Amino acid sequence: MTDPALHPGWPARLTWGPVELHPLRRRDAVEWSRVRLANEDWLRPWEPTAPMPWAERHSPAAYRAMRRAVGRRARLGTSLPFAVRVEGRLAGQVTIDNIVRGVLRAGYLGYWIDQAVAGRGMASLAVALVCDHAFGPVGLHRVQADIRPENGPSQRLVERLGFQREGLLRRYLDIDGDWRDHLAYGLLAEDLPGGVLARWKANNPSAT
Repeated sequence: MTDPALHPGWPARLTWGPVELHPLRRRDAVEWSRVRLANEDWLRPWEPTAPMPWAERHSPAAYRAMRRAVGRRARLGTSLPFAVRVEGRLAGQVTIDNIVRGVLRAGYLGYWIDQAVAGRGMASLAVALVCDHAFGPVGLHRVQADIRPENGPSQRLVERLGFQREGLLRRYLDIDGDWRDHLAYGLLAEDLPGGVLARWKANNPSAT
């Protein structure tokens, strides 16, 4: 069990429209592996460098090991690891990781989405739900997203949700075989008084 004193707002289940977010589940190992293997070309350019082949890194056994690791961080209050389901099917993950409390009260946003549902606003909806939860029950003040300059769709996603570009981080993370520059984006709790989901709805009026 997660200690609520260490991690207010966790565990949690978040839903709106066709999107549901929930903690990673043991029974999803095979489905997660299938989705990740099918999306290798789509996801590899944005993934951390690793010595193991993609198939080995995304087997059901790898999922179970990853789930245990992120579960430990969640219990310690340093991570919010959500699975994303779209219309009931596993379609990605959104995580706020490396959470720091005290005077900072911030965390780092990461996400991926199945290419089969990309372009429908589902990833941005999932991110909006998680950010509102982070600023609300979890009590964070800042969420940061670090994105490669080459990843235009991801930059547009966070910008449409109100994130502001704050600078360039040179050779910041070891991604896809080399140290890559990243653009730092930040969103503060007070930036969107109506909430991030409200911003998403304004950008997607046909979904409301």
